[in-house]
Amino acid sequence: MSPSTKEGQRAELHKTIWRIANDLRGSVDGWDFKSYVLGMLFYRFISENLAAYINRSEREAGESAFDYARLDDSDAEFGRQTTVEEKGFYILPSELFQNVRRRASQDENLNETLARVFKNVEGSAVGTDAEDDLKGLFDDLDVNSSKLGNTVAKRNEKLVKLLDAIGDLPLGNFEDNSIDLFGDAYEYLMQMYASSAGKSGGEYYTPQEVSELLARITVVGKTEVNKVYDPAVGSGSLLLKFAKVLGKENVRQGFYGQEINLNTYNLARINMFLHDVNYEKFNLAHGDTLAEPAHWDDEPFEAIVSNPPYSIKWEGDANPFLINDPRFAPAGVLAPKSKADLAFTMHILSWLAVNGTAAIVEFPGVLYRGGAEQKIRKYLIDNNYVDAVIQLPPDLFFGTTIATCIIVLKKSKNDNAVLFIDASAEFTRVGNKNKLVDGNQKHILDTFTARESVDHVARLVVNDDIAANDYNIAVRSYVEQEDTREVIDITELNAEIARIVARQQELRASIDEIIADLESAK
Repeated sequence: MSPSTKEGQRAELHKTIWRIANDLRGSVDGWDFKSYVLGMLFYRFISENLAAYINRSEREAGESAFDYARLDDSDAEFGRQTTVEEKGFYILPSELFQNVRRRASQDENLNETLARVFKNVEGSAVGTDAEDDLKGLFDDLDVNSSKLGNTVAKRNEKLVKLLDAIGDLPLGNFEDNSIDLFGDAYEYLMQMYASSAGKSGGEYYTPQEVSELLARITVVGKTEVNKVYDPAVGSGSLLLKFAKVLGKENVRQGFYGQEINLNTYNLARINMFLHDVNYEKFNLAHGDTLAEPAHWDDEPFEAIVSNPPYSIKWEGDANPFLINDPRFAPAGVLAPKSKADLAFTMHILSWLAVNGTAAIVEFPGVLYRGGAEQKIRKYLIDNNYVDAVIQLPPDLFFGTTIATCIIVLKKSKNDNAVLFIDASAEFTRVGNKNKLVDGNQKHILDTFTARESVDHVARLVVNDDIAANDYNIAVRSYVEQEDTREVIDITELNAEIARIVARQQELRASIDEIIADLESAK
């Protein structure tokens, strides 16, 4: 597929998604309704994914006309065990999206039909390695919710419209290798809902261009990594940028993450499937990363990216065990109870591989505040773990206009210095938000890679100088902003004023003569 065709297809897809999201929403709040749209998109995806997988296998074996969707359920049972081992789940032909949709308008018990299908899909993974990856995935798609309507008939009417709308999305088919359109549809929906929901939605979503920049920073000079990790994985979009930057096959041992919010954790798992990351290639956990990290046996990670929640509360020194936690103990102090930002930073550093890189979005306060945070920065600088600090433009993120920054951590550096980059002007205004378009991303990445001082853009500062500045690592403390005011030549300005005054005197003299002539004429 040519780039122009692909972009046209993507634009058409986005237009259709926008229309159905608005048409179907009705009384359901946009951020709540996303669960229905995304859940139904997921149902269509796994149905088509599974059917295409089985069809391909049978046709390669010589059954050229084989069509799994037309098979009787009893005949399909023979392939259940093998398919679950490969795909992680199973769907009988009668329960495939396309078949349920075809019968939907005549199904008076559509809500019960869908509830049974979703239960069966999850049940197909019970007792297998995929069980944790499938469990609860449809919990947010409540087909019996009063949000869809006050009566069963009204709810089913809405569900029919939802099935038809998702079924009509121009997503191509798996045989045409246009599978990325499912992932693209998900990303567009998440961005659309995050934008309209403000902070309530935006806190779970990192804009795609920021995600891509973070991923590219962590893999500079590499074509593959062992595994990637995000301790505050949100909807998983940031973590999945490695699939775009490196290719899924070049993240050898898979994608790891943890998310405290259950609904968002479900979205992250759905996101993995929609980007065709199979169950054995991702390991996402639900829970509090700081209090109960889920991946002790999987660290260290070669690439870590994260946009942790800003300045949230955590136990801190109220929990006497945390100061001895191997993640936090090295700094000798815990992040403040009211600001967990640097607790996430210490956790990430602890789980970073010796040859790895971490890129973390931080709120500006962590760069210069005193107290415990200053002591943690002292630990990071004195041990030469901070590789770079990048000041981002304002108004990039949903739910806040504050200009955030990126802290880059490494355990193996070739110098004892920190590169400070002022990228506050690297943006393009698109709609009502600033964006890091390709050119902006490239300039930031090139500056990061070159690791050289550039007037008004970047400065390489030795750690001793940072220590002398009280371990302040705010970019503006080191990169002088360019003075864009117009330079004025005072001598020339005075001469111009003198010419204006002289001309003014000439005009006054001429006016006086005219007035005198008029008086004489009278």
